[in-house]
Amino acid sequence: MVILTTALAVLLAGSLAYCVLIIVATRRFLHAALPVSAQGVQPPVTVLKPLCGDDEGLEDNLRSFFVQDYPEYEIIFGVHGDNDSALPVAQKIIAEFAGRVKSRVVITGESPVPNAKAFSLNRIVREASHEVLVMCDSDIRVEPSLLSSLAAEFQDPGVGLITCPYRAVPGKSVWSQLEAIGMNTELLGGVLVARMIEGMKFALGCTVAVRRSVLDGMGGFGYLQEFLAEDFVIGQRTAELGHRVLLSSSVIEHRIGSQGMMHNLGHRLRWARSTRRSRPAGYWGQRFTYPLPWALLLVAIYPAAWPVAVLTAALRAAAALATARYVLHDPVTQKQWWLLPLQDLLGFLVWISGFVGDTIVWRDRKCTVLRDGRLQVNP
Repeated sequence: MVILTTALAVLLAGSLAYCVLIIVATRRFLHAALPVSAQGVQPPVTVLKPLCGDDEGLEDNLRSFFVQDYPEYEIIFGVHGDNDSALPVAQKIIAEFAGRVKSRVVITGESPVPNAKAFSLNRIVREASHEVLVMCDSDIRVEPSLLSSLAAEFQDPGVGLITCPYRAVPGKSVWSQLEAIGMNTELLGGVLVARMIEGMKFALGCTVAVRRSVLDGMGGFGYLQEFLAEDFVIGQRTAELGHRVLLSSSVIEHRIGSQGMMHNLGHRLRWARSTRRSRPAGYWGQRFTYPLPWALLLVAIYPAAWPVAVLTAALRAAAALATARYVLHDPVTQKQWWLLPLQDLLGFLVWISGFVGDTIVWRDRKCTVLRDGRLQVNP
């Protein structure tokens, strides 16, 4: 019992230190010097958007890219076939902005590889006219200033890739609300701490801007489409090639929609197993990102430690507030703060489950996540 109590105390101490690191890392991010755009330097941009299905809020998500306050850009959509329900939505928006924004749809065909998103990007990037590429998921909604902000951040010639922090916006289901709170606190906290300690050596897949020359230097999406977490790999390879990866000052919205329990848990487990394969050391390090579960376990076997549990709740709340309020301006976490302990317990259970198994089901395909993060389709 003494050994178990000591082990839990060590894990909890590390978790409390991690909460402090999140607060410090948030402060450093907020006080980082913002780039100043050179007068008149706004290079043309190609926005690449792979689509698959009529997601909740898709029309408004797409429209936000057509009202950018930017002089020259094009938008290229990719759909797998004529029967994709996203196609008429894209065509409607294209017709609405005809003559104002250059845009078109490319039929990519069905993906022969498990990562259908990366396959679509590999196809539509060939149609891009410009050096600066901005790749966005279909469930992303942005402010009109996004492209201008990214152009300013690309003024530094050493920057090869820019990745945007995102504010998860849930649907009505409690499962999506829990996931949004996790993304806006736990996930972003980890990103900011990694940025502070080792610099950005990865990317967040919702929105990534990259120089075409950098993408070509790593083999393009022909190479990236072999991985499940192609967003992590594109950032990792950019850093390995000697280019700077920048966490943007522009916050975007990730509309995660409403999900039932089984769909949500399956989605979480898939990415847990992917992270374990793509970044094994980082996955083990996540043991310090769950202070509340460790505190509860400690109190369960040593009730006299309850004051430490109170301190833990206060520090976890402070760290969550730092990311959700001051970086993301997230109303969900601030209004539904009482869901935070439930999300931490659920996230803890998913993390433990992620150590078991390497098989996932993604878009109706059963795949094995290999040790290097690549995907292998099972027969």
